[in-house]
Order: sequence, then C-alpha cells, then structure tokens
Amino acid sequence: MSDTLLMPKATAVWLVDNTALTFKQIADFCTLHELEVKAIADGESAQGIKGLDPVQTGQLSREAISAAEADPKKKLELSKPKVIVPQRAKKGPRYTPVSRRQDRPNAILWLVRNHPELKDAQIMRLVGTTKSTIQQIRERTHWNAANLAPADPVTLGLCSQVELDAEVKKAARARPMEAEGPTLLPAEVTTAETQESPFEPLPSSREAREPSVDAENVFARFTGSTEKDDEDEDR
Repeated sequence: MSDTLLMPKATAVWLVDNTALTFKQIADFCTLHELEVKAIADGESAQGIKGLDPVQTGQLSREAISAAEADPKKKLELSKPKVIVPQRAKKGPRYTPVSRRQDRPNAILWLVRNHPELKDAQIMRLVGTTKSTIQQIRERTHWNAANLAPADPVTLGLCSQVELDAEVKKAARARPMEAEGPTLLPAEVTTAETQESPFEPLPSSREAREPSVDAENVFARFTGSTEKDDEDEDR
C-alpha cells in the first residue's frame, strides 16, 4: 500500500457527500486548497467525478472520521498499510571488481568490433565503464590502445550471456531495416517518354550480322555475264 492518498479529488468528493468534516480538514487530508473543497461542495468543481471511499481502500478508518467530526481542529491521517510491499531498488552503475577492471578496455574493444550496433549506453551497462573510455577506444586514442586485445566480456565475467543477448536484440530492434537485393525502378524512370517508339521492333541477331542486299546490283551482275557469253559465241 502506498503512503500517498489515492485519487485525492475523488476522495474529497466522497468526504464532502458522506461526512460532516470541515473544508479545512478535507483539504489537508486530500492535499487540496480549501477553496477547491468549497467549490466541490457548491457543485462548481469536480462535476462528473465519482467519489472514492477511503475506508474501502483502507486509507482511512471509520473511527478516525468520527473523531475528526467531533473535533474540527483534529487532522485526518492516513492509516498504516496492513501489507508493506517492498519497493524495487533502482539499478545503479554496474560494480566491477578491482581484479577485473583492467579487462574492461579489452571487453569494450570486443563489443565495438563484434557488435557495432550497440550504443554507448548499452556498453556502459554491460561492462560498467564510462562514455569517454568507449570513445577513446573507438578512436584508438586510449593510452593503452597498442596493447589492447579484444576479449569476450562474458568470458571475462563482466556480464552474463543473457544480458549481452538482451542488449544485442534491443539494438537490432532499434536498427532500421536495410533493403536487400534489387529494387524496382522509380515511376519517373518507367513513365518517362523516350525518343524511340517502344513498339518499334528491334533487328534480330541474324539481320544484324548479314549486310543489306541491293536488287539492282544483283541483276546487274547477271546482265553483264550474259552479254559476255553472247560475244564468245559470236566469235
């Protein structure tokens, strides 16, 4: 149960309609201004809001309401939750043992080479390093760049295989899809008008190899050979 009031305005609506508490008591309990509570009572505000019973939600008891109604100066207080739900601690920067810290540059180099899609923030989460160190290794300006050797961070014990796979999948989802294979020509190219008619037949390969035949030259050869034969017979 949270230590803050659920739906303060709806709770104020219920208290105005169902109790004899003063506007100030309701305002202090619901963290509202006293004039807001007065506007709710006059019907000028919170129209259409259904009242929320704080007794039903376990944030206020009947006894506390009765005691506050008897004493206008008494303040209402939230009831203590019966069940305490532990809050999840926020994740801080990954702690790297002192014995493993010298391996971080090698792990960063391995991640940069084998998974270039990973962002700097993802590498920082996996290895527990700083953005400036990643940038120096990318640009080969690290003070020990000549002696660095890429090493799997999972093998080095800097992160688990599950964490690495999760970050790689996350980076793959964020990466835009690349076009694969040939694509269709744009409409400007396919619909452009050309000088040659698209319906004009192209010459076949045989016609392209054979020269054009002139009928006059062919018949002239036959005529010349016939005249020569006639002269031979006359002789």
